[in-house]
Amino acid sequence: MSYKHIPVMLTEVVHYLNCKPGKIYADCTLGGSGHASAILEKIIPDGILIGIDQDIDAIKNAKRKLKPYELNIHLFHDNFINLPKILSQLNITAVDGILLDLGISFHHLDSSGRGFSFRKDEPLDMRMNIESDTTAEELINTMDEKSLAEIFFKYGEERYSRKIARKIVNVRKKEKIKSSRQLSEIVCKTVSGKASSRRRIHPATRVFMAVRIAVNKELNILNSFMETAFDLLKPEGRFCILSFHSLEDRIVKRKIKLLEGRCICPPALPRCVCNKTRVIRSLTKKVLRPTEEEVAANPMARSARMRAIEKLIIDN
Repeated sequence: MSYKHIPVMLTEVVHYLNCKPGKIYADCTLGGSGHASAILEKIIPDGILIGIDQDIDAIKNAKRKLKPYELNIHLFHDNFINLPKILSQLNITAVDGILLDLGISFHHLDSSGRGFSFRKDEPLDMRMNIESDTTAEELINTMDEKSLAEIFFKYGEERYSRKIARKIVNVRKKEKIKSSRQLSEIVCKTVSGKASSRRRIHPATRVFMAVRIAVNKELNILNSFMETAFDLLKPEGRFCILSFHSLEDRIVKRKIKLLEGRCICPPALPRCVCNKTRVIRSLTKKVLRPTEEEVAANPMARSARMRAIEKLIIDN
């Protein structure tokens, strides 16, 4: 099976990672290996790329696509939260660059068969890692109405979250919700009419995104990773993060603010007591967005946001 995906903001990623021969990089979300290929072209002959993805399909694809660089790569079927453990296994203490691409791939939507797309009729799975425990079907059919509404609102920013959750609970009393089409039709019928016509996106978009995030614990994992990733960089090492909605970007932006040493004391305090120290510099003063040309060629890039930082050399 071919793994279809177009890397987002490829030129910007390679530029801000400062890819050079002999350096060590960690691509924590391999996807279709587009970013990985471009990085490897810059770091050979002596550079090392550590490629991680929790989707076994991505790892199988990487083994084929990156075979010309097999002496320069280490591939791991794992979640990027385990990067510290992976580096320890390789006896690597720190890397020159880390890439984190938080977007869902075209492969997941089009050919994974796991119910990521509301336009297909597939089993309601949505696990990035098929070895994980909880599926979307289990979540939709077992969570109480209040919890479902909270997920739709918190992760999908869905304004009709309560109404949709109530409808799901009523439907599942009669039949189990097993497919992506079933879930999509329930949402569409619930927000039909004026509420649906005012939307610029498909009515089920936010619910599907929210369920996927909940199933894969995406925001919790991102938040934890952002607490440790900086420590894995060498001095002058770079960290690039591609996020695709405001909740992800908020987590990234908040952590960058802390690392930049900005005061986080409550405004009411007369003086700073947090004693924050600047340990990074932001390479992207404002969030970067894809060009109009890229969005025209790859519509999946339209919501991408990129931030990049560099670890400072701290004199002891």
